[in-house]
Amino acid sequence: MFYALWALVSKSRYNESVSNRAYLKVWFREVTPESLLLLLRGFLDTVPFSRTRPGFTQLVLRAIDSAEAPVLERDLRASPATALEIAGLLGDSFQMDSALELEAWWDLWVFDAASGAWTEQPQRLLIIFCGPEFDDGTWRDSGHLTAELGFEHLFTGHAGILGSGRQPPAVAEHPAEQEFLRRMGEPATLAEYAERTRENIRRLQDWVQRIAQALPLERFALVSEGEEDFEARLDAIQTAH
Repeated sequence: MFYALWALVSKSRYNESVSNRAYLKVWFREVTPESLLLLLRGFLDTVPFSRTRPGFTQLVLRAIDSAEAPVLERDLRASPATALEIAGLLGDSFQMDSALELEAWWDLWVFDAASGAWTEQPQRLLIIFCGPEFDDGTWRDSGHLTAELGFEHLFTGHAGILGSGRQPPAVAEHPAEQEFLRRMGEPATLAEYAERTRENIRRLQDWVQRIAQALPLERFALVSEGEEDFEARLDAIQTAH
């Protein structure tokens, strides 16, 4: 389940046949055998669980590199685990040459193009935490910590209609896009679309802030498959009126 994400994040090989995804990457100032589990536990405590789907629902622990079979794998969907329970499952198995893969869910606003309605829905979070010796130091490019946040459009909107200087396509090629642009031609509908998208951005920014306050970060990056500068796009949407 997680191997495809691992290849996507660590090798930057994006599949253009699927919807674009957004990612958070985090680099810590220093990772030592003594701090490894503390950093992991500190991060897990920041994860913004969905109100209706709390807890971690999958766990995969790998050693040495991503091609190796998991040394530990747990399906936790029947009884999702807390951060403390994840630490208990790992024991002393998570080492400097390990990578931990976790699944969780968080709530974001989702637009239904058919009805024009907004609903708050659980979205899948896929998280990878790499020890510095795992896979020849892949953390240098991918971060010690990588989280797949969900679909890019949850933070940027569709059809380039949000953000200063953005323009929708002159001609919509698909009937669904035509209907979407028709709806967005109504000022109140467009205003709500922009505000709900900004709320998703705020939730992401709030999470990043909690991580920065809880842990010794060297840096972080927000990236996506479809945007050359995802962070700049988010800023433009936040500041546009």
